[in-house]
Formats: sequence, C-alpha cells, structure tokens
Amino acid sequence: LPYFEAEMRRELREASFKAGIKDAGEKLLTMAMEGPYRPSHLLGDNRFLVPTRDLPIVGVCCSSDGRDATYLVAVTERGEVSDHLAIPAGVQIDNSKIREKAITFLMQSRPAAIVVGSHAGLSSRLAARKLGALTTEATERWNNRFIQGQDEDDDEYQTRLSEFRRLYPNHEDDEEDEIEWKCNVEMVDDNIAQLFGRSVRGKKEFPDAAVNQKCAISIARYAKDPLAEIAYTWSVASDAGVFGTEMLFLNVHSLQQLLPKTILLREYERVICRAVADVGVDINLSCKYDHIHGLLTFVPGLGPRKAASLKQGIDRVGGVVVTRRDLLGKRLVGPFVYNNAVAFLRIRDIDSLRNQLLHPLDDTRLHPHVYHRNNWATKIAIDALEMDNDEATSTGNDDKAISAIKDIMEDSHNEVKRLFDATKAEWEKTYSQNFTVDAWDPRVDPPPESWRDKVEELDLETFADMIEKDGKGKWLSHLTMIKWEFRLPFEDPRKPMEPLEKEKLFRMLTGESDQTLCPGREVTGKVARISDFGAHLKLEGDVPAFIPLRNLSDGHVESAEDIVQIGQVVTAVVTEVKKSHMSVDLSLKDEDLKKSPSSWERPASLPPLDLNFDTIASQQIESDKSKERDERLAKMNALLGTGKSSSKSNTAMGRTGKVTNRACGHPAFRNKGLHEIETELKETGLVGEALIRPSKSNADSLSLHWLVREGVTKIIEIIEEDKDNDASIGNTLKIKNETFGSIDELLARYIAPMNDHVESLIEHEKFRKDTSEKEVDNELLQMRQKNPRRAAYLLCWNEKYAGYASLRFIVNQTPRSHHVGITPEGFFWCNSNFSDINYLLNAFKKNPSGTSKSSNDEHSSKASRNSSSRQSRWSSRAPSSSAPRQPPTWAPPPSHSSTSSGYSRPPQPSLPPPPQHAYPPPPPPGNSGWQQQRPPPPSLPPPPQNRYPPAPPQ
Repeated sequence: LPYFEAEMRRELREASFKAGIKDAGEKLLTMAMEGPYRPSHLLGDNRFLVPTRDLPIVGVCCSSDGRDATYLVAVTERGEVSDHLAIPAGVQIDNSKIREKAITFLMQSRPAAIVVGSHAGLSSRLAARKLGALTTEATERWNNRFIQGQDEDDDEYQTRLSEFRRLYPNHEDDEEDEIEWKCNVEMVDDNIAQLFGRSVRGKKEFPDAAVNQKCAISIARYAKDPLAEIAYTWSVASDAGVFGTEMLFLNVHSLQQLLPKTILLREYERVICRAVADVGVDINLSCKYDHIHGLLTFVPGLGPRKAASLKQGIDRVGGVVVTRRDLLGKRLVGPFVYNNAVAFLRIRDIDSLRNQLLHPLDDTRLHPHVYHRNNWATKIAIDALEMDNDEATSTGNDDKAISAIKDIMEDSHNEVKRLFDATKAEWEKTYSQNFTVDAWDPRVDPPPESWRDKVEELDLETFADMIEKDGKGKWLSHLTMIKWEFRLPFEDPRKPMEPLEKEKLFRMLTGESDQTLCPGREVTGKVARISDFGAHLKLEGDVPAFIPLRNLSDGHVESAEDIVQIGQVVTAVVTEVKKSHMSVDLSLKDEDLKKSPSSWERPASLPPLDLNFDTIASQQIESDKSKERDERLAKMNALLGTGKSSSKSNTAMGRTGKVTNRACGHPAFRNKGLHEIETELKETGLVGEALIRPSKSNADSLSLHWLVREGVTKIIEIIEEDKDNDASIGNTLKIKNETFGSIDELLARYIAPMNDHVESLIEHEKFRKDTSEKEVDNELLQMRQKNPRRAAYLLCWNEKYAGYASLRFIVNQTPRSHHVGITPEGFFWCNSNFSDINYLLNAFKKNPSGTSKSSNDEHSSKASRNSSSRQSRWSSRAPSSSAPRQPPTWAPPPSHSSTSSGYSRPPQPSLPPPPQHAYPPPPPPGNSGWQQQRPPPPSLPPPPQNRYPPAPPQ
C-alpha cells in the first residue's frame, strides 16, 4: 500500500502539472493572439478592408505612490520614441500650468490613440478621464486651425497662424486634403510594460530614462503590437544563459508559481512560436529595430542564434532585403533554413524600399516554390485574366507576371469589398439594426457561391489533377491557398485589441474579483464623507463604497450623521458590486448582517458548485461564522451606543465590559490571538517591530508584542483608560507609570528608545550576539586560564527571559551571571537605570556581586568603607589582602514556573524591597496591581561556614 500511495501521488502530481501547464499556455496564447489596438475612428471600417496599419500612439504611465512623475511618451509608427512629457509628482494633469503643455504636446505628436496603463489603479482611471477632456480640446484646436473665429479679426487671425507655425515648424499650410485628426483615450493592461520598465533590457535600451517613462514607452508599443512585446520579453537571457526567464514574472496564470519552471518555459516558447507563425514577421523591420527583433527568434526554422546571424548578415548587405530569394542568393541563410522559414517572412513596402520593384507575393503566406520554381500562382493569375500564358511566363517577363498578379489581387480585393457592402445592406434591410462591422469575416460569412472574382471562375481541382497526373505531386491545398492569398494577402488572424470589459477593468484597478468581493461578504472601511443620501467609505485598496440611508439601520434614518461619523471604521456587508461605477454598495442593517453567505446570489463569473460539494461541512462553517457575526453585531451596537448594561455609567458610555475586538485601523494593530501575532512577527516581522492586540483577559487592556531579536518576542501589558466603548481604543494608554495619548506616541516613546538600546547593546565589543550562555561560559573559562589574575566578563542574550541580557562573569573558577533589563531609559541592573551600557559595566566592575547596601547593617557599611580603598579585580593592580571579603547578601533563588498565559518573568530574589522606579522589569500579564518583580540575582556559591556572619533577615 505505501508503494501504491506514492505511485498514485506521483501520477496525480504529474497530471496536475500537465493540466496547469496546458492551461497557462492557453492563457498566454490568448494574450499573444490579441491584435493591435484599433482606434475608435477606424471601427466603422472592416479590418479586412482597412487594416489597422502602423499608427503613432501616446503611452501614459501614472505614478502609483505619489513620489514619481507621470509620463506621457509619444512613439512613432515604428515604435521609436519621438517626444515625452513629464508631469511632476503630486501635480494633476489638468493643472493650469500643465494643461497647456499637455495640449501642445498632443498637437505636436498628433497620435491616433492615447493608451493609459492600469498599474496605478483608480488614479489611472481618473487620469484617463482628464486626458479625454484635454484630447477633445486639442483635436478641436488642430482641426479648426485655419478657420477664422467670429470674434477674431484679421490681425488676430494672422497672429494666431504665426504662433501656430512657430510651435509646429514641420507643418505645411497647404493641407486642404489632409485627413481630420481624430484621437481617443483608452486604458490597457500594463502587466508587460511594468516588467519592461524594471528589466535589464529596458535599462539597456533607455539607460537615462525613469522607470515610469520606460513603462509608458512599453505601453504604447504593446498597444501597437502585443505579440512583439511578448517576444521582446522572451529575448533576454539570464545569467545561466536561459531565455525567457522574464516571462515567469508575468501574471499569466494564478498557479504558475507552483509549476515546474523548465517545462513551463518550454510551453511558453511553443505558444509564442505558434502565434508568430500565424501572424508572420516583417524581416526588414525586425532586423532594424531591437524591440521587434524578438519576433524573428520565433520564426519556424530559426532561433536565437540563427536570428542574430541573419540580422548581422542583412546589416552587412545594406540593411534591407528586397526579395525573399535574396536570402538564399546572398547566402544570408542556408537552403534548409530557407525552406523552413521563408514562408513566414514578409517583405513589406517600407520607406527604404519605395524605389524598389517588390514582388506582391513576397508579402503573402505562399512559399516561393509556388510562384518562382513552379509558377503556379503566376499561371493562375494569367489564366484568370485570360492573358497570353506563354508570353507572360517566359523568361525575362517578370514585370508582366508581377503586373498580372497585382491586377488579380486588386480584383479579388474589390470582390471582398462588394461582398461586405452587400451583406451589410441585406442585414440592415432584414433586421433594421446596425451591422456589426468587425464581426464580418470573408472566409466564413459569405457563402461559396456568392464569390464572383476572376480567380473563382477557375477550376482549381481540375488543375490540381493535371499537375498530379504529370507526376509533380498533390498541389490542391497550395492552389486553394493561392486563391485566398490573392483575396486576403497575409491577413492578420488576430482580432483588434478591444476596450477592457468592466469585469477585467474592475479587477485591474481595484485588485478585487468576484471571489474576494461579492454580495454577502463582510468588509471593513473608513467613513470618508457623508452626504444627504448616505455615507461614502474607503475600503482596502482605496475601493470606494457607499451605504445608502435605507441601509444604515433597520429603522428610519434622517441623517447619516446619526449613525456614523467621518473617520469612523465600520464593518458592513456587501449588497452589490457596481463594476461599471467602480464602487460597492454596503449595508449595516441587522437583517443583512445576519444573512448566511449561501443565501446571497452567487456571481455568474464563478464556476458552479461541484456535485460532490460537502453541504454539511459548509453549513457547519456558516454556523460558526454566524456566531462570530453575532459577536460583531453586539460590538457594533456598543459602538453606536445601543448596548445594554446593568451599570448606569457603562450604559451612558456604551460599555458592556466584555472582551471584544477593537475598531482600530492602525497599521500596528491586529485583532488576532497570541499565537497568530507570534507567528506573524517571527515569520514576516523585522527585529524591533511591535504589534498590538486586544487582551483576552481584560476588556480594558491591550497586549504589546515586541520582537526583541530573531525568534524571541516580549509581551508588555497596556492599560486603557477613558474608553468610549468596548470596541474603541482608550484615549489614554498606560504602561506602568508612563502615560501615552495614542499608539503612535507609545511606539515612538517606548518601543523606539528600547530598539536603540538593543542596537547599542549588540554593537558593544563585549556582546556575543549568536552565542549561547553555555558557549559564553566556556569562553570565560578560556579567558580565565589565559590570565588567572584578571576577572573576565561578557554579555549575551538571556535564554530564559525575553527582553533581558545576561551579564556573565568569572571571578574564581565558577561562571556567574546578572540579569540586565532593557527599558526606554536605558539598562536596568541592581535597582538602577543606566543610560549607556558602558556606565552599567563601570558600576559592575566596582560592585561585581551586585549587592545593595543596608543602612541597618553596620558590618556591611564598614565593609563597604573598607572595600572603597581596595583596587578592583578589573584593574591592573593586585587587590589588598587587608580588606576582608564580604559575603553575598542574597539567598538562593526559589524555583519558578511561567504563568499559564504565556508570559515569563524572573523569579523574585530574597532582597529588601527595591526603590520605586519608572521602568522596573515587566510583570506577568493579567496582574492588575502591576507589582513588579526583579530578575533573579546571580547564582554565587554559598559562603564558607563560620567565616562570615549570616545575611540579615529579609
């Protein structure tokens, strides 16, 4: 059975890995097959008739922390940076000084679209709205630049034109036929852009640019071509030479951190290679621009090394390739690589090839064997046009063949347009509704018999049979591809990037989903504003929320101020999530708070419950939560002043005397138990950090957990006074005799000084940080052996009592120790506080035993006077033999066990009562009298018999 169990676990683990990797690959494929952003003014045209093309775009990256600037970066049609505008931190984009700069920047760049990254959350949404208003004003100014206003005379008009020419020197006056400038603002996912702004490739390409500026550049490039940015992310190798490691930082799949990295990267590579094969790569542009070169890596038949070699070869022959055959003719690639990769490489009409004769089929998915070696494409075009076949296909008549191919491709393109117009007219006539332009696909929607282009008149099946009978193979699939490439040459299979739907936009801006924020879930927020219609709150992540007047209470409410106050922290239940408005509706009504979670409507986006769902266990969990909910309702009633108590004073103050959680939003406060706080501090806390929680034993006290050192926490009790109600924090906080007005003051005046003293203690030369008491004793013995005439001492942490140091020393042969407390005033030892550890050590050298003088003990006073003239054992002079040695004045420490509440305190030594001091060592929890006990004295051996008088009675 153990063997079968291990084998089953292994098979389940492998199956889960395969399923997770497959799912992650599908999600990445969805990202990669998202097309370029299509501006709103092009949505009225079908993408197969009017392609999106390369457009100038402005990318915007908003500051998320208020310390960095917001950047607007304009990129050209090829993705190069042309200009940028920086908006200082804390300044709004519609500020009077920034407004004109932003409008001038937009008019100079004249982008087709402005895309705003979603990294800053709701601030990005606000910036997008303000940019929309500025864009509207900028487009109106530009489009009406040559129109003289009604209130504008000739001189003012000429002055405005002169100023316009000064601001835009490249602008020509003769622009009557120029297309009207249109621009819209949209928000996009900037997950990849944020990675680029902080990556090595971003620093290499733009070494002097700020992080937000590089993010804005990548946002604009992502809107132009998402696949190119994904391939660019893969193109950087790690220190170990592994490509694609940056892809592991993308939020592709929620469980990607649990999947094997090597297999996951291999799946990502296959997915990107598939997407690149479907879309194709412009070889000239990819070799010219580094941010597009990543696509060349994923061309089937190439790879990182062959793509880099091809780029170097093209740079060597002039930087461009005119025809696909030049790749083989100029020996840029080998014959095998050429056959595998050439059909995915495009030769497009760019600026550097304007004066060159380009073959139109070099920008199609057809392999050169189809139209160069066998001339099947040329023959189809000539037969469709009913031209002389022998004359056009003979050697030296390439121009006529290219002309015939262009003519047949133009005829097929016109047929596509005719079918689109006919389908649109028929749809609107039949359904009387607007026709969905983008949804029309010429490959799917028109029936085969409706095609009337010239290439459709040819019988390609008969032609394929003739070729097969000649012994040249089966070419029907290639001939069909030729027909469709004539109609749609290298059409982009990707659908244009659509505006973010409300669910996805809400998730990106707020970080919440239907799993984390849905009707029936209880949330805590702070009241930010009160209006005539209800209370406005801010939840975690600055998610806006609203409680209508009707949901503030079960009864009638005249004003929201009767129930809640500005700055108050309340816990309410979600009734509706308005994703379109980026807001949440809440309720404080008892009937809503008492509803079970299963009674609320389940969001449609969540998967349905499994057939094997444990309903009984779910009901038990709901029952337990219902009890907790009732306790919170009682706390809320107390908070609102409606709690009942037998005491008149408590009734007036809304007090019940019960131990409850606190309504406190301080970052150092937790409504958790002892073990949860201990775990949080030890796992995630820094040394010196302090967290506060409600005490479980007293309604008027708190427990402060101070992480003294790694793995060791000290607990200090805080007494609350002047409380408004059980759920509030006392207006006065007391630790022993010290009074504090707030948690911030307590941390600044109590914890911060002790952290400073701990740091000075650790840095002392006599302190052994990571050494146990036993190891320190061994080191003292070795020091004693090396120098028998000199006493040795060292400091280390006390292993038994948290927050105490151990001063360990050796006089004769046995190591001894003193407990040293740490207080805000300094270091506590021998009933005294020392502001510096060196002062304590000097006092220790004068009084190693740590005894206290007693005015009633005449012998002890005499011995003290005699010992004042004796040289200390820590000095270089030997002690005088005439001074008698005084016996220790303490009794052996009694046995002590820690209290049940988890607090430890040193045992009480048998000494006279200590004098009152502001900071004695801490007490055990729950001791309302706060009678402090001192740490135990050092364990010295008993004095020899019949030599010294006995210790005075205690």
